[in-house]
Amino acid sequence: MTDSTSKTYLVTGCAGFIANEVAAQLLEAGHRVVGIDNVNDYYDVRLKQHRLEKLTQDAFTFVRGDIEDQATLQKIFDENSFDAVLNLAARAGVRYSMENPHVYMTTNAMGSLNLLDQMQRTGVKKYVLASTSSLYAGQPMPFVETLPVNTPISPYAASKKAAEAMAYSYHHLYDIDVSVCRYFTVYGPAGRPDMCIFRFIKWIDEGTPIELFGDGEQARDFTYVSDIAAGTIAALKPVGYEVINLGGGGTPVSLNDIIGRLENLLGKKAKVEHKTFHKADIKITSADIQKANELIGWTPKVELDEGLAASVDWYRQNQPWSSELTLP
Repeated sequence: MTDSTSKTYLVTGCAGFIANEVAAQLLEAGHRVVGIDNVNDYYDVRLKQHRLEKLTQDAFTFVRGDIEDQATLQKIFDENSFDAVLNLAARAGVRYSMENPHVYMTTNAMGSLNLLDQMQRTGVKKYVLASTSSLYAGQPMPFVETLPVNTPISPYAASKKAAEAMAYSYHHLYDIDVSVCRYFTVYGPAGRPDMCIFRFIKWIDEGTPIELFGDGEQARDFTYVSDIAAGTIAALKPVGYEVINLGGGGTPVSLNDIIGRLENLLGKKAKVEHKTFHKADIKITSADIQKANELIGWTPKVELDEGLAASVDWYRQNQPWSSELTLP
């Protein structure tokens, strides 16, 4: 950010993987952050508490609450004068959204609406919404922001599409400036244990067979968490209404390749158990990130091998509890 004056931001989902890093970077830049998170038990709460510990400082205020609760949000907005809202609170994960679609819709769509409604009520004019590359399923690669994303193949993707659409409505009606950040496979230290990097590290380390859906040649545009957070903060720039890809922007890397790199870092051989490829998954993701560079001056900095090494280091440094974390 070019403006060095201290501002006040609401960061939702601040105990979550990406939002926690966003809050930390904002605090490091000298801003005041109000964070809200319901600290739900979708995955091991110890990991969320571990993340929250790094935010304990005077410029950070934590509210344990839910963006689905309008009364809680009204109180937060009445007690603070926000320069912007960064909405990263979400139910994430494609497969779990098939088991519990209703909570995805209420959190990801209705929660987003609740925030926009409070912004309109109190005159907050900047909204950054975390969205997902899952919306690009079935589209030609590399995925560019102008592609029509009207055929989401999971309740998770559909709920994010709904949040994007509602944000556009509030931009049109109330002149709220909106940056929609579509994230591509985020990984890094203290990552979500339902994501493949955390699972692979844990399973390889303890000798548990890796559950691999398909042949392992499905590939992802992996993006390191500090890069994603920096891009999210850069998206605070006034843009009108824009969708912005935040991804690695390089050649997608297969899961087999990832397993091989983690084997080298851990010094152990993986055991692999193949399962049927899941129909809600995307085979390959690849981000066109030219717009992010041109519009908000963002490019990723952390190379995959560096990011994987940092993820393994975190896992080792936080043992035994990191290896004891239960997986969703």
